[in-house]
Amino acid sequence: MERKPEWLKVRYNQQAVEEVAQLLGELKLNTVCREANCPNLGECYRRHTATFMILGSACTRNCRFCDVTSGRPLPPDPEEPENVAIAARRLGLRHVVLTCPTRDDLPDGGAEQFARTIRAIRRECPGTTVETLISDMKMNTDALDVVIAAHPEVLNHNVETVRELQAAVRPQADYHRSLDVLRYCRDKDETLLIKTGFMVGLGETEEQIEALMDDALAAGVDILTIGQYLQPSPAHYPLARYATPEDFARYRAAALAKGFRYVASAPLARSSYKAWEALEGIHDLH
Repeated sequence: MERKPEWLKVRYNQQAVEEVAQLLGELKLNTVCREANCPNLGECYRRHTATFMILGSACTRNCRFCDVTSGRPLPPDPEEPENVAIAARRLGLRHVVLTCPTRDDLPDGGAEQFARTIRAIRRECPGTTVETLISDMKMNTDALDVVIAAHPEVLNHNVETVRELQAAVRPQADYHRSLDVLRYCRDKDETLLIKTGFMVGLGETEEQIEALMDDALAAGVDILTIGQYLQPSPAHYPLARYATPEDFARYRAAALAKGFRYVASAPLARSSYKAWEALEGIHDLH
């Protein structure tokens, strides 16, 4: 494997990480930043922002690209929604991102915990916007309705990779099911901003990337994120290539030309990284 290029090297602000980690530890909260070993952890913590991972840190699936632990999860914590809201207030967040490990063990996939957390944030932090990065919830429309009814400003579900690589990269998920989730949420509430993201560097072709963009747009996606896959360990799905900044600029231009309302395309772009900029960017278009 080639050496990691310069554009993927990031500064790590240890002091900021420790400050935010201490607060989250006091409130018994998880962040996807830490659990998924995100390369932007230092920058986001320095800015006192974080993506809260509700419903525990153990995932019932075992996607080959992901560094979140797979295992048997604990029951949802009834104090978690209020604790997330308290943390958001103490961090002074303007935009809160909520995500979760996939919880196939729960009948509603964790939908009610999402809704309770959104409502708690609304009470504790008036004016703060909320983004939910949900699992596919097995395309349980009753569960999706619970999240939609809580009305996050942005509803995100990641398709992760091109159709041809789905079975190898995320074997317990399904490309068309992910698109169906996005389409259902769009049709159910047209005021929601619908978001999805995918990685490059897994072995996809340019034609497959174009097809994914077309499928996402047809499903009603407003916001698209494109980032570099970074192999967490030798046991994870192998890295095929490092895309260049010029590649990402080309993907962004192509996606905007197709009609997406906002596109974040960069080597270190992640679905929740600088998520507030996407929301502000769309508002600036009005």
